[in-house]
Amino acid sequence: MDVAGIARIATEMTDFSTKEAVGIAVLKKAIDINAAGALALIEVIPDNSQSAPNLPLNLGRNINTIA
Repeated sequence: MDVAGIARIATEMTDFSTKEAVGIAVLKKAIDINAAGALALIEVIPDNSQSAPNLPLNLGRNINTIA
């Protein structure tokens, strides 16, 4: 193997590791954005005891699966 071949392989390895680092950074950012969106959705879920104070607490807790 000549010097040019070694240099080419080293350059390709550097390019690959740079692309891999960028991909990981983008993935982490996407995970952070999804986590923030999920947290926002969880925060807007109403509390059952406060949303319908006139209804019994057991109402709406069971699903009839025998139909």
